Amino acid sequence: MLRGVALTVTGVVVFGVAGGAAFAARLTTNVGGLDLGDLVAAAPTPTTAPDPDDLHAGSPVNILILGSDQRDGENAEIGGQEEGMRSDTTIVAHVSADRTRIEMVSIPRDSLVEIPSCTLTNGKTTRAQAKAMFNAAFAIGWDNGGDLESAAACTVNTVQANTGIPIDNVVVVDFAGFQNMINAIGGVSMCIPHDVSDRYTGLDLKAGEQMLDGTTALQYARARHGTGFDGSDTMRAGRQQVLIARVADEVLSKNLLTDGAQLMQFLSAATQSVTTNLSVTDLTGLAFSLRGVDRDNITLMTVPWAPARSDKNRVEWTSEADAIWANIAADVPMLGQPEPPAAPETPAA
Repeated sequence: MLRGVALTVTGVVVFGVAGGAAFAARLTTNVGGLDLGDLVAAAPTPTTAPDPDDLHAGSPVNILILGSDQRDGENAEIGGQEEGMRSDTTIVAHVSADRTRIEMVSIPRDSLVEIPSCTLTNGKTTRAQAKAMFNAAFAIGWDNGGDLESAAACTVNTVQANTGIPIDNVVVVDFAGFQNMINAIGGVSMCIPHDVSDRYTGLDLKAGEQMLDGTTALQYARARHGTGFDGSDTMRAGRQQVLIARVADEVLSKNLLTDGAQLMQFLSAATQSVTTNLSVTDLTGLAFSLRGVDRDNITLMTVPWAPARSDKNRVEWTSEADAIWANIAADVPMLGQPEPPAAPETPAA
């Protein structure tokens, strides 16, 4: 209720200032002017930054988040040197037009999908593929186009063709970028249900509540093999969703979204190794617009799937996925509208 009152008062003030400006413009012609030139010292710099603007206010925003396994430069030191680039994590993030809901759907990399023909930055065009692994779209763009733009664009085309959801922006996070994000919020607290270890990533954690820094959080997000894991991408996706939820808790608990200057500082640090077609200003405005979102309205899930009939090591989306994608495209809660509470029974006379 207080938030609504605050917004109403703000609206009145803005309207009053706009009206006052028009009135002042008419008076200007009646008043003589002063030209002080260089006689006045420079004005002091404001100590508080203005609130960021949401450039997409009033419209839903769909962002494709891709986790790449790029293995050169700083990322080679983290994950080991390796040629090429693949995308092991894909999340469709939907922000509702009224900025009250954030919904995220993970797409397993082993999903069998239709990959459309993709136009690459070098002018080449790839051929469409039927029943291909989802993460092949990223690889096709990278291998044939030779750059991240081609890889991301082919993945966007594939998501749009298979979901019907228009993608507005893309964010590609590499190993170093993920670590920076976690470290920028001072780590993330996770409840580890049982001892886990993975020699491929270097992960070694005991059961219980643990504070993970960027390095350990990345190991936990990447791990699929070893103690406590079944080797599947779907299990890893579920674990990543829990990790994202805890990161959201940390961000909301620290009130990062309510302080424009602090938010800009956080995003500047967190996005050092992130590639996106969103500017930091755009990203800050969108994040700031979500400062009132309720934690209960942040929903994460994996697209409904079943083992593929053609290959038990691959997955197919079930008919339930169609409803999820359709709801997101229509900007309604992806799990459907909640049932209204039952009306109380009228006592008998």
